[in-house]
Amino acid sequence: MNYNESVRYLLTLGRELASPQQALAAKFDLHNIRVICERMGHPERQFASVHIAGTNGKGSTAAILASIIQAAGLPCGLYTSPHLVRINERIRMDGADISDEQFAESFTRVLASVEELLASGTLAAHPTYFECVTAMAFDFFARSSVEIAVIEVGLGGRLDSTNVIVPEVAAITQIDFDHENFLGHSIEEIAAEKAGIIKPGAWVVSGAENPAARQVIRRRAADQGARLVEIDEICRVSHLSAEDGRYRFQVRLADDLGTASGQELKIALPLAGRFQVRNAVTAIAAARLLAQRRFAISDDAIVQGIQSVRWPGRLERLQERPTVYLDGTHNPAGAREVLTFWREHLAGRRIHLIYGAMRDKAIDEVAGLLFPHAATVILTQSPQPRSLSAQTLAHMTSHLAEDVEVIREPGAALDRALEIAKPDDVIFVTGSLYLVGDLRRHWDAHTTAEYAATARKNAVR
Repeated sequence: MNYNESVRYLLTLGRELASPQQALAAKFDLHNIRVICERMGHPERQFASVHIAGTNGKGSTAAILASIIQAAGLPCGLYTSPHLVRINERIRMDGADISDEQFAESFTRVLASVEELLASGTLAAHPTYFECVTAMAFDFFARSSVEIAVIEVGLGGRLDSTNVIVPEVAAITQIDFDHENFLGHSIEEIAAEKAGIIKPGAWVVSGAENPAARQVIRRRAADQGARLVEIDEICRVSHLSAEDGRYRFQVRLADDLGTASGQELKIALPLAGRFQVRNAVTAIAAARLLAQRRFAISDDAIVQGIQSVRWPGRLERLQERPTVYLDGTHNPAGAREVLTFWREHLAGRRIHLIYGAMRDKAIDEVAGLLFPHAATVILTQSPQPRSLSAQTLAHMTSHLAEDVEVIREPGAALDRALEIAKPDDVIFVTGSLYLVGDLRRHWDAHTTAEYAATARKNAVR
C-alpha cells in the first residue's frame, strides 16, 4: 500500500476511545499486540527503550527526554499520541517525523502479519488503530538505527498496547482523574493502572505528587523488586524564575543520581507553564538513570537537550498582538494548570477563550474553572466523532461565562476571536488536542499577512 492508502485503512479501524467497546477491548487484552510482535520477530526487543505513563505530562516528559538523548548524540526514536496535524507525528526519529514512504512500508509489513494471523485464527478480530500504529512504531525503530526509543503510553499503562516492551527505565508523571470509565474512579485505581508499566527489577522514576498515587507506586515497585526514584526525594529545585511563562531554574540531584561534575544543572526550559518544570525534572532523573545503565548522557547533553525541546500544542504561543495560545488541556488537572498560568502570566489581560471538548470529559468541572475568568467564551467543536456539539456545550456551560458565542466550525471560531480581540488581549484555545490540531491546520493555511492585517485593523479601533 502507498501512504494515502495506509492512512485510509487505519482510519477505518477507528480512533482511540472512539467507542467504549473499543476502549475496553484495548484495555483488557494484550493478546493482539503480543501475537503481532511475535509474528514480526519481536521488533520491540531490538532497541533499548524508556516507557512513560501518567495522566498529564507524559507527552512533554517524553519529548524532553528524547531531546536530551538526541543532544547526547544517541540515535533516538519517539512514539507519542495523539497527533496534532498528521499521523506521522506519532513516530519520530531524531526529531523528524517518519516519512510517508517509511510509514507505508511499516504499515504494509504490519498488515501482512495481521492478515496471516487472521487467516490462521490466531487473531479473532482485526487489531485496533492504536495496536497497528504501535506495531508500526516498533517495526520502524527496529529497522532504523535507533539506539533507544522513548515510548509514551496511550491509555493507562498496565494493559496499554505499548506495555510489551521491557524498558531500561520507566517513568510515571502526575496522576489525576481522567478516563475514569476505563481506568477506575479513584486515584488508587488509576495509579494502579499507570504503575502497571513497572516490571520485575525495573528502574523507575516517579514524578507523581498525589500521596495516594505515590503509595500505590511504591507498593508496586516493592512487589516487583524495582528501584524507585521519586523526584521529590532526590531532586532540589532552586532559583526559579519565569519570563513570558517560560522557566529557568537550577536543579541538584541526590548523590546516587548526581551530575558528573557534582554541580547544579542550570536549566532554561522553552516550554511554557510552571508544571513543565516538574516534567523536566522527571526527564532529568530518567536521563541520569540511563547514564548509569550505560548510555553516554552528559550534564551538557541534559542542559542542551532541554533548551532545544519543542512540543507543539501545549501552551504554544503562535503570535503576539493579540497573543494567541494553543493548549491541549482536556481534564480538570490540566485546567487548574491553565488557570495558574493565566493568573501568573496573563493577569489583567482580557482572555477570549475558544473551547471544544470530547463527550467523555469532565466538562462541567473544566468549564467551572476557566469560563468565569474569560471575557468571551466561544464554543466550538472538532469534527471528531467523539466531539460534543457546540450547541450542547452551550446548554451545559453558558451560565458559567459572562459572554458566550457558539460557532460550530473551529476555524470560524478562531477568526471570530481575532476579529473581536484588541492588540493587548489574549486568545486562548483549549479543551482538546483534536481541537488544537484542527486550529493548527487552519492557522497554517492562512498567511501571516492576513492575521497581521486583522491586528492592524483592531489597533485603530
